[in-house]
Amino acid sequence: VRLVESGGGLVKPGGSLTLSCVATERMNTFFEMAWYRQGPGKERELVAAVRGGDAIRYGDFVKGRFTISRDKEKNMVTLEMKNLKAEDTAIYLCNLRWGMRGQTWGPGTQVTVSS
Repeated sequence: VRLVESGGGLVKPGGSLTLSCVATERMNTFFEMAWYRQGPGKERELVAAVRGGDAIRYGDFVKGRFTISRDKEKNMVTLEMKNLKAEDTAIYLCNLRWGMRGQTWGPGTQVTVSS
């Protein structure tokens, strides 16, 4: 299975972006699909995740600015990001987990927030 990400780019502070991640296969033992990010000189951190049963969790820094949603038919998750700040600048990576140990990452998409 591969993850295909799209939607990154350059946006001004206060602006919005929507990221999408599509899995090329449907995993029967789906566990979680998530977005992580890694800023310059920073560790990778969770942005948002959705699990089977639609349980959702967000990183503490999100504070209501981002919304993750899952389209089961399209094997896709979408991350809507609003009120973006300069500190949101990072490479955003999609992650899929299935079964006991199955996991894969997308190549990442750059999000740059700058005036």
